[in-house]
Amino acid sequence: MGLSDIFNIVWILFLLSTLMPALTRRAIEARRRMVIDAIERKRGSRLITLIHRQETMSLLGIPISRYIDIEDSEQVLRAIRLTADDVPIDIVLHTPGGLVLAAEQIACALSRHKAKVTVFVPHYAMSGGTLIALAADEIVMDPNGVLGPVDPQLQMPQGGGYVPAVSVLAALEVDNPNRDDQTLIMADMARKAIQQVHNTVYTLLRNNGMEEEKAQEIARKLSAGCWTHDYPISADEARELGLPVSEDMPKEIYALMDLYPQAGQRRPSVEFIPTPYRPSPTRPGQGEPGR
Repeated sequence: MGLSDIFNIVWILFLLSTLMPALTRRAIEARRRMVIDAIERKRGSRLITLIHRQETMSLLGIPISRYIDIEDSEQVLRAIRLTADDVPIDIVLHTPGGLVLAAEQIACALSRHKAKVTVFVPHYAMSGGTLIALAADEIVMDPNGVLGPVDPQLQMPQGGGYVPAVSVLAALEVDNPNRDDQTLIMADMARKAIQQVHNTVYTLLRNNGMEEEKAQEIARKLSAGCWTHDYPISADEARELGLPVSEDMPKEIYALMDLYPQAGQRRPSVEFIPTPYRPSPTRPGQGEPGR
């Protein structure tokens, strides 16, 4: 085998390694469309997905974190505009949250839709995801799925990360003669942010027909920092709060989630045989293990 043959083989392998991820992505996208179309036909609805995983960037394989942003809100609002008033909307949420502005835009648009709105939470919809879920007439959660508090998080000056707005107000109550104007400014922003989120949650719940006292109570619990921001609110706890939660998750939603894979890793962190296991009757004469 000559040097040119080796070069040709290497070139072909390089082309295959370059094209295969794109072809695989196209095939998965086609399967997603098929599953979405099947769900829409079965339920007579418009299905929207808002699913944030770690995606793979282009050909570099670099994992990036995703969250609800303005581009998401633009796309969801467009899907809602393309849906007639008498057509129900289903939305699949799988997200850690994101920008309050984007989440609030989506929630308000869903709240204004005249037909039934159903939110499906197969795993988690935290923070801004929960804000969107509050606009739904029905929230369908996996028995192990969770929602989360919607208390606002403020970015500290000079890129110091995010802190809960309620914690900024708590720090203000501690005597400190060295407190600077920046802390007072942050406290003013925190107070406004909490009130704004509280008002949004209250309005969404009232628009869904919830009585005023109950809506005020839920809005206070979710926005005022009663829990840490990553506190998992289970389906049972969400029902106890008074939210319209059920656990009747269609199998097709799980099948759809399988078509949004995590970015590839060098070794799997979770592995199992992906088939349902059911107890089988003990064969006659077969004893218990170890006997």
